Amino acid sequence: MKEKVMGLKRTVMFITTVIILLATTLSFYYIWDKYYSETIIIPFYKKGNFLMVALYCLLLYIFTKIYNGYKVGFLKLSEIIYSQVISMMFVNCITYIQISLIGRAFLNIIPMIKLTILQGIIITLWAVISNKIYFWIYPPRKTMLIYDGSDSEAIMKKMINHKEKFTITHKASIKEGVKHICDSLEDFDAVVISGADVKDRNYIIQYCYERSIRVYIIPTVEDIIISNSNTIHLFDTPMFLLRNRGLSPENRFAKRLIDILFSGFALIILSPIMIIVALLIKLYDGGPALFKQKRLTIDGRVFEVYKFRSMIVDAEKDGVARLASKNDNRITPIGKFIRAVRLDELPQLLNILKGDMSIVGPRPERPEIAKEYEKTMPEFAYRLKVKAGLTGYAQILGKYNTTPRDKLLLDMMYIEKYSLFLDIKLMLMTIKILFMSESTEGIDEGTILPSDLKEK
Repeated sequence: MKEKVMGLKRTVMFITTVIILLATTLSFYYIWDKYYSETIIIPFYKKGNFLMVALYCLLLYIFTKIYNGYKVGFLKLSEIIYSQVISMMFVNCITYIQISLIGRAFLNIIPMIKLTILQGIIITLWAVISNKIYFWIYPPRKTMLIYDGSDSEAIMKKMINHKEKFTITHKASIKEGVKHICDSLEDFDAVVISGADVKDRNYIIQYCYERSIRVYIIPTVEDIIISNSNTIHLFDTPMFLLRNRGLSPENRFAKRLIDILFSGFALIILSPIMIIVALLIKLYDGGPALFKQKRLTIDGRVFEVYKFRSMIVDAEKDGVARLASKNDNRITPIGKFIRAVRLDELPQLLNILKGDMSIVGPRPERPEIAKEYEKTMPEFAYRLKVKAGLTGYAQILGKYNTTPRDKLLLDMMYIEKYSLFLDIKLMLMTIKILFMSESTEGIDEGTILPSDLKEK
């Protein structure tokens, strides 16, 4: 029965994807045919029109797929609309440039603006209707949280944000005994496992597998390493190969080449914005525009990271290292703005050009803070298998207030899954989060700080 439900779910997802792709592509075809196809120097005939529309459809599908715009039922409604709209705007800009190049002149942009507004309305209506249909067919799953440790409340808080998908009706500590817990699982559609040891977790997984109960696991670092291993067959027993070496020499070369080309080009294009930001900071309080601080990169090497100063001068004059928090009174009004749109990070393009950092990678941590984290999380040092980066999984999927352990898990996902395609995908996804306020918040009051670790 559950297999049929999953098959139906895939069908529903496919139909919703086809509907929005057809609707947005047909709206483009209308604008193209009415305003542009006859105005270019060499008029397009049937094959040319088909090629233009097919290319538009392909680009729209790729960008929307990268930005997860088709994940109805998995993402919040607002994020689906945002992902669809930003994908559509990217493709419309690319297409307008393409049309102008074909026409050998900057053609009238008003039809493209009309198209963008029309598609925005279509996307919003589609997302709202698709979301309602999805959750009408698939109501929230009755879920049990199985935990070991003191993190159950934090997990519950995160799950509540997705109450349309999960209804956690019961929490069970692993200390109650796995057999006792499994005996009460018959009435549940799914379980979330956090912190259980391998033996207990395997018992629960096997029990759920036999009964087709969905299992969500909050992984350990070791889980992430194993999940990205290579399967080899030296004899009749399968083996997992863990290379544990970071990036290969050829990947490092290709990554460095992209870093040089991208950072050099970005510095040229963004230099006017960087000059304006520097002037605003200088005019506000007369202090230096740039802020330099020692950070860690690959193999534990220390370097000086560059940022636009977003805090008051001598923000840590007491000599105590601390992270930015919500409503931090050390952040200036100019600083709040440049942090919100990530402009404070732009000088790190110089670090990338110098070779201290990469475009994509774990964020560079301060040596003293990393040292404190490693006292309770020795695996935190694994992040240094690659160069520190300007963006990455932790920045795209996490927030400023994501816990250090969760950031470590996200960084390990990047290191273990690394590919050039993943780098390109994460670079494109970074644009999506620039104006998402959740990703620019400070730490929560409940987040563990280095000072807390030290006191313990």
